[in-house]
Amino acid sequence: MIRTIAIIPKLKEPELNRIREAAPGWTVLAGTEATDDAVREAEIVVGWRDGLESAVLSETSRVRWLQSWSAGMDHLEIDRYLERGIELTSANGVHAYPISETVFAMLLAFTRKIDVYIRNQQHRKWDHAGLKSEMHGKTIGIIGVGAIGEETARIAKAAFGMRVLGVRRSGAPSPAVDEMFAVERLLDMLPSCDYVVAVVPSTSESKHLFDARAFAAMKETAFFVNVGRGSVVDTQALIDALNAGRIAGAGLDVFEEEPLPADHPLWAMDNVIVTPHTAGSTERYAERAVDIFLRNLEMVLDGRPPAINRLDAQGKRY
Repeated sequence: MIRTIAIIPKLKEPELNRIREAAPGWTVLAGTEATDDAVREAEIVVGWRDGLESAVLSETSRVRWLQSWSAGMDHLEIDRYLERGIELTSANGVHAYPISETVFAMLLAFTRKIDVYIRNQQHRKWDHAGLKSEMHGKTIGIIGVGAIGEETARIAKAAFGMRVLGVRRSGAPSPAVDEMFAVERLLDMLPSCDYVVAVVPSTSESKHLFDARAFAAMKETAFFVNVGRGSVVDTQALIDALNAGRIAGAGLDVFEEEPLPADHPLWAMDNVIVTPHTAGSTERYAERAVDIFLRNLEMVLDGRPPAINRLDAQGKRY
């Protein structure tokens, strides 16, 4: 029986060759070869495209492992795959460098009023704008201390000498985090933070984690950044907090509704930076995603389940 890996993303030959070399005796189908029929015959599927679900979950499907090409898998009804015995793994970790760079781009822009000066430049307006803040020595709270959160914490500590507070589901410590909190203690942590960064995936537990109570718990001088998922934030509660001055500003890469409608009030707010869900964009995406896949592939070929970013029925990693 031919053993097949179907590759959905468009990969260059060097990356495809890495996969072929790691799986001798397997057929690797990529590009136009990765048809729905090929997917049904494959034991391993890498990536996703619209309409692929019917092939992966068909009665004749031989798929046993689906490696996502993205960090989030909220586009899937995860329990349906697990019920079929299909292992699910994400590309969590591939975004750690580019997203942490976006976080600090936003935080530095707010702190040093770069966003204000860019708007002033468009009007040829020479104005100090009351600049006086700096980031060094401040306190940052990172909600969701996974790969991205850990890289953000490392930079905050090493580059800016910041006090780093973290929230993660397990409450387990992390090297660059000075104090870790369980999710249930989020409201206890927020009043201490000058900056709050959300790197939280979309789950039933995380929906509207940042609601009116959370924004009310933050300092009026605090800046909020969301580079996780839009569903984590109650958008109206955020708008109300920004309008009332309960927080100083928000840097947003993700939204409850995407694309963000042209008439949405967030576009027009001077204390908001909007980016179009691009924080994870990088020239090295495929290289890093293949690295994750190959680590998992080694386990599978050794007769073990893939352990890197393996998901349970709630979309949480084991």
